Amino acid sequence: MQHATVWIGLLLLFLHCRTSADLEEVDRTLLEVIVDSSPCSTTCGLGVKTQTLCSLEDGETATEEVTSEDGTEKVSEDCRVRKVKCLESWQCGLRTMTVTSGERVEIDCLGEVMEAMGRFSWRVSWRYAGGIITSDDSLFIRWEAPLLDRVILNPIREEDAGTYRCIVQDVTLRIVKRAYWGIRVLPVGILNLDYENNK
Repeated sequence: MQHATVWIGLLLLFLHCRTSADLEEVDRTLLEVIVDSSPCSTTCGLGVKTQTLCSLEDGETATEEVTSEDGTEKVSEDCRVRKVKCLESWQCGLRTMTVTSGERVEIDCLGEVMEAMGRFSWRVSWRYAGGIITSDDSLFIRWEAPLLDRVILNPIREEDAGTYRCIVQDVTLRIVKRAYWGIRVLPVGILNLDYENNK
């Protein structure tokens, strides 16, 4: 019984020493706080924003700005800049365009930012409502887009008029963008949209 008491005492002493050492390690660990953040690069769909993170040491932030030789301000050595994904809203609404038959029309669903984050990190699906401009999802049928992230109609024909809808999902199948493009196609000669040569 006396040996058991000694072992329990040694175990408690070891745990106490270990806890004190762990607390000292925590005291030496630097925390980072976000001191500046840009707005999201897009108002709908996935975008990117830039954040400045600075070290938090002894309850004070290292946010001093240092002026470089060329006179511009830069972040101190205790700070770093990173780019992170942001999502204000996944619903992009309906955009419309009017084109003349025979033109080239390209609809890009991913956009520059989403493409820069990895073209194959997304699942893109397209639907089409022929002949009408609408956002009523019950009127759409499946549309096969050979390029997946974009629809190219070259040359566009009158029967291509209607609404094209894309949905973008991330690897967890969470919707990160839904957009509609309503396209009106006018026959050649009905209306000349070349204002420069109509003088």
